[in-house]
Amino acid sequence: MAAALVLALAAAGLVLVLVDGTLTPRGLRNEAQQLADPPSRAAGQQARVPDLGKAVATRNPLYRTGRLTDVNCRPGPLPARSITAYRRFLTRVTACLNRVWGLQFRKADMPFTKPRLRIITRKVKTPCGVWNAGADGVYCSTDRTMYLMISKDQLRNPFPLGITRLIAHEYGHHVQQISGIWNYYWTARTLAGKTRRLLLSRKSELQAECFSAAFMRTMRGSELVSTADWAYTVEWFRKNGAKGWPQNDHGKGPTQAAWMSRGFKRGTPGACNTWATASRNVR
Repeated sequence: MAAALVLALAAAGLVLVLVDGTLTPRGLRNEAQQLADPPSRAAGQQARVPDLGKAVATRNPLYRTGRLTDVNCRPGPLPARSITAYRRFLTRVTACLNRVWGLQFRKADMPFTKPRLRIITRKVKTPCGVWNAGADGVYCSTDRTMYLMISKDQLRNPFPLGITRLIAHEYGHHVQQISGIWNYYWTARTLAGKTRRLLLSRKSELQAECFSAAFMRTMRGSELVSTADWAYTVEWFRKNGAKGWPQNDHGKGPTQAAWMSRGFKRGTPGACNTWATASRNVR
C-alpha cells in the first residue's frame, strides 16, 4: 500500500515549494527550493517498506569522509553594478563547490554529478513549476539545476559572503539528492501528516545549511569569510532566520544558527546528520 502511494504521487508529479533565505546587510532576500518529481530509483529497485530507506539518510557514507577539503577557493571581488563580475562570481563559487564535493564523494566511493547552473536576470518557469514571487534563486530537483537570479537590488548592494552562503545552501540540496538522502526524504514526506512533513522539511533545510557552513569553513579567515562577517551572519540568522516563514519548515532562528555554527566548527558532512538527531535539535 505504501509503495503504491509513493508511485502514484511520483506519477502525478507532486510539486512542493519551500522558501529559503539569504543574508544581506540590508536584510533578507527570499530564495526558493523547488521539489518536483521524487528522485528516480534505479531500474528494478523497490521502495523500502516499512523503514522507507531511512538508513540512507541516517547512515550515509558521506558522513564518514571527514572534513571538506580546502581547494583554495578565491572567487575574486564582487563590485557593485557589474553584471559581468556577478556572473563570474557565481560561476567561480559553483566551480569551487564542484571541486569540494567531488572530492568528498570520491572519499565515500560514491558517484558524483555536478548540478547545472543557470544565471538569469528575470523570472523563468522551471521544470518544477512557476517562479516563486520574491525569489532570487531556485534549486529544481527535476533537472538538478540551480537557477540564480541577478536582480537590480543585488547589483546595487552585493554581499559576497551572503551570496556564497546561499549558493552553498542550494548546492547542499543537490548533495542530498545525489547521495540518496532525498530518496528517503521524498518517500517519508509523501506518507506523512502535516506535523511530520514540517519536521522532515526542517531536517532537510538545516542539513543543507550545515553543509553550506562546512563549505564556508574551507575559506575561513579569507577576505570573503572573515571572522567578523561570519559571526555577524550567524547572529543575524539567530535573531531573524525564522522571520517571514508562515510555517516552521526551516527551524527557529537559534536552531538555524546552531547548525551553521556546528558545520563551520567541524567542517564535516558527519556533523550535519540532522536525520539521526533528536527532534528537539531540529525545532
